[in-house]
Amino acid sequence: MNNLIINEIPDFQTIMLPLLKYFEDQKEHSTAEIVEHISNVFNLTEDQRKQLLPSGTQAVIYNRVIWAKTYLKKAGLLDLTEKPFYKISKRGLELLAKNPDKIDMKLLEQFPEYQEFKKLKKSNKEEREEENRLLAAGTPEELLKSGYKIIKDNVKSDILINILKCTPEFFEKLVVDLLIKIGYGGSAEDAGRAIGRSGDGGIDGIIKEDKLGLDFIYIQAKRWSGSVGSPEIQKFVGALTGKQANKGVFITTSKFTVEAKDFIKHLNMKVVLIDGEQLAQLMLDYDIGVTKVEIYEVKRIDSDYFANE
Repeated sequence: MNNLIINEIPDFQTIMLPLLKYFEDQKEHSTAEIVEHISNVFNLTEDQRKQLLPSGTQAVIYNRVIWAKTYLKKAGLLDLTEKPFYKISKRGLELLAKNPDKIDMKLLEQFPEYQEFKKLKKSNKEEREEENRLLAAGTPEELLKSGYKIIKDNVKSDILINILKCTPEFFEKLVVDLLIKIGYGGSAEDAGRAIGRSGDGGIDGIIKEDKLGLDFIYIQAKRWSGSVGSPEIQKFVGALTGKQANKGVFITTSKFTVEAKDFIKHLNMKVVLIDGEQLAQLMLDYDIGVTKVEIYEVKRIDSDYFANE
């Protein structure tokens, strides 16, 4: 097993057998020790060991070890000793003595404690097989986060599709709503008047940077499906120069070319480019044109709370 080399991080069911074998020495081991051992068993690179979940809050290998350990414990193969240490149980030793080829969720179904944990007696075989199939692709947290990303990406795509179907006037209003939510523009009335100054030499609007109007931001908004190149940005910068302005935001529903992005790097003024991807993300972040459907709270045990029992 120590010579096993793979090209990707093993799923949590693949981890179960080498994890349990690690406890054959019948000593106590911490989660950190288990993660280090499993990483070595599967010859994970430094990058693989540092790879994070989509949420960016936890390493993938750590998360998968946690879930593998959780299922082994629920099946009575591991015992929790002094927190946060674990030790193999008599049942775990008996299972290893049978020299199983692998340990997975299907094998764990033979143990009453695991059955109670999963309530297998109340669910049918097809449902259990479907759950096992889904979990083969990742831990519950990974599936939740990847599913969330798919939903978010679909909504962002729908946002841009709907914007392109809207009138220029509505897009103008959308920009006003977004900038106010972010914190610019003072009141909605002030922002509306400012944005309404369109067609002024490459500038579509002006909005207060703060509620007092101590400075102003000049705006260009393009509902385009094609990429925005450096000529359009140069025209916008020229308009800013003509107004003696030093801050501008160019918003588009499409993308900016590499040349356009490079052009603003060497300016004496501050120009921010917001492409369609960023625009859709900002609308999601500030609840513009979207509504909440479901909210899920993911919780875990607070080990500090139980530390002084």
